[in-house]
Amino acid sequence: MSEFKLNGAGRGLSCRGCCKQNKQLNTYNWLADIPNNDELSPYVEVQFKNTRKGYYRNSNKLDLVAGDIVAVESSPGHDIGTVTLTGRLVPLKMKKANLKPDVEIKRIYRKAKPVDMEKYEEAKAKEHDTMIRSRQIAKDLNLNMKIGDVEYQGDGNKAIFYYIADERVDFRQLIKVLADAFHVRIEMKQIGARQEAGRIGGIGPCGRELCCATWMTSFISVSTSAARFQDISLNPQKLAGQCAKLKCCMNYEVDTYVEASRRLPSKEIQLETIDGTYYWFKCDILTGMITYSTDKNIAANLVTISEKRAFEVINMNKNGEKPAQLASGGDSSDPKKPIDILEQDSLTRFDRNKRKKKKGANKPNNGGKPNDQQRQPNNRQQNGEGQQQNAGGQPRKQKQHRPQHDNQQRDAQPRTPNNNQQGEPREQRRPKNNNRGPREPRHKNNGNRNNDANRNNNTPAQQ
Repeated sequence: MSEFKLNGAGRGLSCRGCCKQNKQLNTYNWLADIPNNDELSPYVEVQFKNTRKGYYRNSNKLDLVAGDIVAVESSPGHDIGTVTLTGRLVPLKMKKANLKPDVEIKRIYRKAKPVDMEKYEEAKAKEHDTMIRSRQIAKDLNLNMKIGDVEYQGDGNKAIFYYIADERVDFRQLIKVLADAFHVRIEMKQIGARQEAGRIGGIGPCGRELCCATWMTSFISVSTSAARFQDISLNPQKLAGQCAKLKCCMNYEVDTYVEASRRLPSKEIQLETIDGTYYWFKCDILTGMITYSTDKNIAANLVTISEKRAFEVINMNKNGEKPAQLASGGDSSDPKKPIDILEQDSLTRFDRNKRKKKKGANKPNNGGKPNDQQRQPNNRQQNGEGQQQNAGGQPRKQKQHRPQHDNQQRDAQPRTPNNNQQGEPREQRRPKNNNRGPREPRHKNNGNRNNDANRNNNTPAQQ
């Protein structure tokens, strides 16, 4: 017998054990490197579209390896699938699938020929259009169901319709209509909401592809007790996945939490100290830190201690003793925060620059000089001077940048409204526009304006 060796950088992993497979149906054959492994079992595992697998007998003793495309027996006709597993692991997988011994196992005809692949591609090209049309037919028949996917057989003589329904549906009339419309044999198969999500796929709230669409093969029922064991808030919007059912990932760590919670004291136990009575408030199951409060309903005088300290106080209370304080010297009321690389950076560090820019935008740009009206109240307060008040008790506004003149001299000067600095009429100092023609003078209005201007000019002199 030749000596068996594992070569390469795989460190015990066999390259023959892996093959091109679809998503959650991946199977690694860890016995692929054993000599004559393929001859030890006559059964072969074959995979079809989506999550459908089957086990067949290699009666013709074909030399099959993982990845070969074969034509297998079906009713009626034949189907096209991909070999995913051979050798001694196939009987173990059949036992895990709970196949009954009296079930007839079909056989493999041959390796797929080019003619078989052409029929297979033609059948697959009709699946999407068939699904859309079948949905419309079910809607016309007023059936409370949703057709999620259609799978044609390799030779195109049979089609499997996967549907979802909350209640029992009588689809006998639907099968007759579909058979007349597509001229194939119809098979209806009901699936659940989780199976539909696995077929459609998507991205979960964790940022990764859905577990049901990648590696999960069996779906275990999830209950709200898994959320209670892990101290997760019972919010249906956060606990439900894209299939509108409870998330499957809630079952991943529930066993660890249940085992860790057994090491903690009961929630009903009260801790007696000289300061008062402490009640259970919350706990971190994995770290074993428990927070107690002096009030049953609200958070008051919270103290966080370890599970070891909690059992020490419980044993002291059983002996009729009360400690001076709940927390010991080693325990701290404030739990230690985890060390984080970004802990030194604040989330509001970007807002500081925005505030500085806003303050700079409010300042006037007068050559770097502050505005007198804005700075005057602050300067007056710093100098200790009080604001001048008028007779009504309100502060008097001081006008800046204006020469102080006598009110009588300012009133005595005549004003020429609607005139510029040179005293020209308003119509004569309009902007020149070469595109437009000369503007016709308004004789009536000009006369009135001149009369008004003369009347206003004579008014101060008469007074």
